[in-house]
Amino acid sequence: MRITSIVGARPQFVKLAPVARALAGLCDHRIIHTGQHYDSVMSDVFFVELDIPRPDHHCGVGSASHGAQTGRMLESLERLLQDDRPDAVIVYGDTNSTLAAALAATKLHVPVVHLEAGLRSFDRSMPEEINRVMTDHTADLCLAPTLGAMANLATEGLGARSLLVGDVMTDILFEVRDALDAATTPAAPFGGAPFTLATLHRPANTDSPERLREIVRGLSGQDRPTLLLAHPRLVAKAAEAGVRLDVGNITVREPVGYRDLVRLVLSSSGVVTDSGGLQKEAFLLRRPCVTVRSDTEWTETVDLGWNALVGERPSDIPSALSSLSAPDTQETPYGDGRAAQRTAEAVLEFVA
Repeated sequence: MRITSIVGARPQFVKLAPVARALAGLCDHRIIHTGQHYDSVMSDVFFVELDIPRPDHHCGVGSASHGAQTGRMLESLERLLQDDRPDAVIVYGDTNSTLAAALAATKLHVPVVHLEAGLRSFDRSMPEEINRVMTDHTADLCLAPTLGAMANLATEGLGARSLLVGDVMTDILFEVRDALDAATTPAAPFGGAPFTLATLHRPANTDSPERLREIVRGLSGQDRPTLLLAHPRLVAKAAEAGVRLDVGNITVREPVGYRDLVRLVLSSSGVVTDSGGLQKEAFLLRRPCVTVRSDTEWTETVDLGWNALVGERPSDIPSALSSLSAPDTQETPYGDGRAAQRTAEAVLEFVA
């Protein structure tokens, strides 16, 4: 039995790690890397530090507009899938790689499994929202991370081909967290003083100079240092617009590997981000989070009081972060850390 995972972006590599381990020895599991994220800190480091098998194929598509990038992926993936003839394809999350892989496989009548199905922000201006909706309706098996995602799938008429498995990123996060607890002490980038960890990369926040300036003002308005892990897209857009990122109390660094990211979240006093995954990781590590968006697919983080949305007013970042209640909770909306095992069982049973 041959199962092919198709990935291409940083969060997908993290999700792939526990799934690859769960499938090891149970099938011929192959990996295709589209090349959507391609430099070392956004790609290679994850394969090394999370012990993911090297990809069997690399499409090398690189950066481009949404249409051009997705088209290049479709052309390359179609050829590879015709040659490899897998029994099923697993696609992850909501990137252009996700949609291109789902379309390429479906056109070749290869069954598609969508891991992290059913998430909805209900903001159709986000490319990720279009990708995830189209992928769910293309997939033959939808594996959902939360009860809310299952409800969304049922509402859209997809309940009969959907299954709740939990969130595989929770699996790897707990594994890395526990290893750090046992082997290392948290990072202390400001000599142990309280600091905010920040990331930004979404076009809605980076492509408008006025919007980007407002967010930078909000970050620099805090009464503690901010460590901004600057995504290459953010750096490029800021340079084009003449927006300085290292102003006030903001210190800019390159993105880090997954273990270092977990270490930094643990040592921080709070997180500011527009990332989907980091919102959830902040909650799982019990750090308050402010999300620079007007909506979130991880609604549980808001409902439980650990996440505040400031998409309309980025200037509210300091007050939102300081006023978050972040109550103690034993809720586990993202599962028990065994989602990858359930995913492997579901995929193998589906193919059989």
